[in-house]
Amino acid sequence: MVKVIAILLMLAGCTTVGGSFCAVEHPIRPAKAEVATLSDASVAAILAHNEKGQKLCGWRP
Repeated sequence: MVKVIAILLMLAGCTTVGGSFCAVEHPIRPAKAEVATLSDASVAAILAHNEKGQKLCGWRP
């Protein structure tokens, strides 16, 4: 799961032909069981992704 999140976060920074960040991305919300197993780097990456979505797209926590 951590690898999937890392790949998604890397791709989130890429420009896509299919639409804007808000059109192609969505908040990352790991399950409670996954939270305990995430590395500090993964947590920071998820937080950065979700904060970008809050700022650009109006996502709510």
